[in-house]
Amino acid sequence: MSREKDYTNEKVDPKLWKRLYGYALRSRSTFIKAMICLLFVALVDALYPLMTNYAVDHFIVPGTSKGVWVFLAAYVVLAFSQAMGTLGFITQCGKMEMNISYDIRQDGMLKLQTQSFEYYDKTAVGYIMARMVSDVGRLSEMVAWSLVDLLWSGCYAVFCMVILFIKNWKLAILVLLVLPPLAVIALLLERTILKYQREARKQNSRITGAFNEGIMGAMTTKTLVYEKQNNEEFRGITEDMRRASIKAALINAVFFPLVISLGAIGTSVALVLGGKGVLSGETAFIGAISAGTLVAFVTYAASLFDPIQQIAAIFADFQSAQASAERVLGLLDAPVAVVDKPEVTDTYGDFIHPKRENWEPIRGEVRFEHVSFYYNPQEPILEDFSLTVPAGQTIALVGETGAGKSTIVNLVCRFYEPTAGTIYIDGKDYRQRSQLWLQSSLGYVLQAHHLFSGTIADNIRYGRPEATLEEVQAAARLVHAEDFILQQSKGYDTEVGEGGNRLSTGQKQLICFARVILANPQIFVLDEATSSIDTETEQLIQQAITTVLKGRTSFVVAHRLSTIRHADRILVIQKGRILESGTHEELLALGGYYHELYHRQYREERLRSAMGEGTD
Repeated sequence: MSREKDYTNEKVDPKLWKRLYGYALRSRSTFIKAMICLLFVALVDALYPLMTNYAVDHFIVPGTSKGVWVFLAAYVVLAFSQAMGTLGFITQCGKMEMNISYDIRQDGMLKLQTQSFEYYDKTAVGYIMARMVSDVGRLSEMVAWSLVDLLWSGCYAVFCMVILFIKNWKLAILVLLVLPPLAVIALLLERTILKYQREARKQNSRITGAFNEGIMGAMTTKTLVYEKQNNEEFRGITEDMRRASIKAALINAVFFPLVISLGAIGTSVALVLGGKGVLSGETAFIGAISAGTLVAFVTYAASLFDPIQQIAAIFADFQSAQASAERVLGLLDAPVAVVDKPEVTDTYGDFIHPKRENWEPIRGEVRFEHVSFYYNPQEPILEDFSLTVPAGQTIALVGETGAGKSTIVNLVCRFYEPTAGTIYIDGKDYRQRSQLWLQSSLGYVLQAHHLFSGTIADNIRYGRPEATLEEVQAAARLVHAEDFILQQSKGYDTEVGEGGNRLSTGQKQLICFARVILANPQIFVLDEATSSIDTETEQLIQQAITTVLKGRTSFVVAHRLSTIRHADRILVIQKGRILESGTHEELLALGGYYHELYHRQYREERLRSAMGEGTD
């Protein structure tokens, strides 16, 4: 299993954020409405100091109340307009946040559904969950609301500066001289903030992975009495995240006091120089200003740094969220090892939009032609492997662990593709057809079976969603699963629990068999499929399988040789090559590896049977 990727970009990547903000533009009408409301609110906010300016110069300084009711009415209209604008952008931005989260998760789920097995071999479940849950939630909130803050802050700052320059451009220049130092400080802190935020997100992903493994492996932990070691390992991971998060928080904490201090300097400049202009009637540099203008200037100078603080906060959030953005887009951009060529997709469609009308029926002839395959180039699994399986034939694969049996059937299913050579289905290179074309005609029963949350009927119907209840029941009867199903509290409507944890291992396996049979595939793959079932039930299923497999191509990977005696051909696989090939009787007569393996298992089964009889 691979470790979490290290993200080492030195800066916030504008292209990355441009892609993420593209999700906001998918709901274009919501985005436009939110932006209009924000612009309006920023403009109204910038007008308030001008209202104060007017009140000081026309009512307070002259000591008159003439026209005050008109002024009051205008002020009320302004406040009401601000409230309506605020309500509008909060509503629209809330919708935008939900839409962004929905769209990213939809894209992520689609990517994961079409991803090759190789990706899951190398990527921990906890890392994927951290990306799709916490990282996506963080990013959708960041993109929606940072856009609000950024636009409001930018527009408000621009409106304030325009008004300041209109009022007195010389004093405006003096007040705004503090902005360049603020920009320099922000640039200096950028790399450090980003470094620790990346480390914190990486550790968060490891924590999610640790939780997942702890839950999935709870029984193993209990039986091995490993609670103490798990707790110590988990404490180490969380301590690493705590340290990285504290360092990032401390750097962020330094940033905001600096902004406040520089804002106070700008305000004091306006107050000192503007005050002299009011008291003396004129100064050497800024000239004379009214008391109302001074009040407006001080208000603007103080409030101007509110949006700058907001922008600084957004800037810090970008540093914090950069790692999350990289991780999520890293998942969305992860290369897919097995992909259909564009011309194949044009003709046959893809997983989401199949063009079934163009699919040729599959008879089931399979041919390996000089096929080689490896997971690791230094450790080849198959080398120059050739095999022809006529349509309708049952092939059994036996051999020691790691010999390449499961690799062969995974290549047949195109879960992986050969690193050299070609696999043909019905005489055609299967890469010239879509993956779904082949996999829609596959029935795969694994040793590690999986049930989905839902009812027993739902899980059987997963093989063919449109199947009727009568067809579901017929499939269950065929594999002798109906007896135990009808003994459940609600029969076929009984909930199986998460992963089927309310059923026994054998019961889950029977449901998986029924599911595959209901799908009516042309090619069957049984990978140690009866290993979890008792001998009596196994014999019943073998009878069902014999009936079902007639006329279909099937590959049976088996440890119990008694289950494959009736196979059309048995292949003994050793180190990725065919060591022996023939029927059960032919291989026994050969007196080689299969002969020795069969008689060893036969002696072990007789011994177990004798011991069982002796203990009753």
